[in-house]
Amino acid sequence: MILLVQLFLAHILGDFLLQPTSWVVDKETRKHKSKYLYYHIALHGLLACVIVGELNFILFGISLATAHGIIDFIKLKFQKSQTKRLWFWLDQLAHLFTIAVVFRLYTNSPLELFEFTNTNLLLITALVFLTKPTSILIKNAISIWTPENKDKKESSLSNAGNYIGILERLFVFTFIITGHFEAIGFLLAAKSIFRFGDLKEAKDRRLTEYVLIGTLLSFGIALGTGLLFEMLSY
Repeated sequence: MILLVQLFLAHILGDFLLQPTSWVVDKETRKHKSKYLYYHIALHGLLACVIVGELNFILFGISLATAHGIIDFIKLKFQKSQTKRLWFWLDQLAHLFTIAVVFRLYTNSPLELFEFTNTNLLLITALVFLTKPTSILIKNAISIWTPENKDKKESSLSNAGNYIGILERLFVFTFIITGHFEAIGFLLAAKSIFRFGDLKEAKDRRLTEYVLIGTLLSFGIALGTGLLFEMLSY
């Protein structure tokens, strides 16, 4: 398994820390004609071989670098300004897949990152429940009190509140199953501080109550899910 960590380290070093922005810009402009694309490919191969530190791995390192270059070439050729984010994630997933393949071929052992035990299945179920399903439950539960937006000019990031709620529930759940209950209070206090300015400027008691109910429901469901997981997993 340490080989997998080594290859992942080589990947994040080569793709993020040791790749200057000027290389990225030149590759996106000149695509396969950019010399930095080939520098980037060579850097990945070198990093993989050096970090693994085994002579037998050199051919596998070259193969990994070649696969990395092919994936990058495909991304550069087909991505558009509107699809850059999508191609970024596809590119990274493809790189991780090639790392897994090289690991499998070099070690001749199956890649077992996750075992589907009853506890792990319960964990997956709890995490999935705390994402969009809980958001929908809370939204429907408090929909009768939804305040009107009197300030039409006010705007926020698309679905930001939904994502914030999901993240805070996942944090609370993690704190519970790891035994860090004190961190939940810190998280709640931090959110209250950030929200205080908005609620103060709104001068709307209904909005304040609406946000408070939603926050307490979100934290309460996360707490209950975490405690239920603790009870059922033992």
